[in-house]
Amino acid sequence: MKTGDRVRFLNAVGGGIVRRFQNKEIVIVEEDDGFETPVLIHECVIVDEWNISANNIPRKTPVASAEIEKPEPEEVLRVKKPEKRDFIEKSGGDRLNVALAYLPLDIKNLSKTDFEVYLVNDSNYFLFFNYMTCQNQAWISRKTDIVEPNTHLFIEEFTKMQLNEMEKACIQLIAFKQDKPFVLKNPQNVEIRLEAATFYKLHSFRENDYFEDDALVYPVVTNDNPARELLISATDLQEAMMQKKKAEQPAPKSEKRDKKPQIIEVDLHINQLLETTAGMDNAAILNYQLDVFHRTIAENSRKKGQKIVFIHGKGEGVLRTAVLSELKQKYKQYPVQDASFREYGFGATMITIR
Repeated sequence: MKTGDRVRFLNAVGGGIVRRFQNKEIVIVEEDDGFETPVLIHECVIVDEWNISANNIPRKTPVASAEIEKPEPEEVLRVKKPEKRDFIEKSGGDRLNVALAYLPLDIKNLSKTDFEVYLVNDSNYFLFFNYMTCQNQAWISRKTDIVEPNTHLFIEEFTKMQLNEMEKACIQLIAFKQDKPFVLKNPQNVEIRLEAATFYKLHSFRENDYFEDDALVYPVVTNDNPARELLISATDLQEAMMQKKKAEQPAPKSEKRDKKPQIIEVDLHINQLLETTAGMDNAAILNYQLDVFHRTIAENSRKKGQKIVFIHGKGEGVLRTAVLSELKQKYKQYPVQDASFREYGFGATMITIR
């Protein structure tokens, strides 16, 4: 394939002229309407004699109009090239942070409400994406578009009846900047498994950094690293439960062993600390959360080796920033690290008492 070749797309409607190669995997194709589209090279095929019609039906020889009926024009999916305008880049935004966010239309009626899904782009890059779900071991594309930097884009609305067919989702991503140099990012192909039962639980929808309303957020890419699907078989779960049961049994009195202190978990989300926040403004809520934070450390300050995990939410939220600031200024003597992703996911920090 070379510049000037005419190509058509294998897995989408359309085609055009190859204008340039963005890298070894992506080619920029100018379609008949003048829009330029980034496409994976292996998703294109070179055409010579073929005449690509508006509805993507190839034919080698013309057919008299009297011999056939003209088909009704089909709606063609096209991704419009982003408008050329300046976007304000934020500090730290050159690392890709992408998520899928699910919001109930009526959170007070979870048993019957419909849901909306958004793609969150928390980075300084444009994202060309393809959102898919798997049905009968085959993937179905549900939305293909470009989302602008540091914003989110509505993908679709769905009902509870559609949850089963959306249990397995996948996002394909290509990141780029417009009219300015940028660091090349690897194309991403991330699969996510949705648990239908999660959508029936009120506490699954939490305060987050992207929406004013509570949302169920699935990380797709975090600091340029794709999220990995964590699958646990029933056998593994049963073995883990048996091991936990044995661990909880008291040791024989004749055996004296030094036991490591159990990790203390403290969820600082306000809905986990208070039944209601009526009459409290944002400042009062944050002060209450920090009071719990300080009180927990004070109560365990004499327990050498004690590990405490504070769950504060991910991203650059107010609570997370405040917690890290307090640790840096008032508790420099304690080692600080991100809590285990396997156990706590994103948005938790662990300290060790010395």
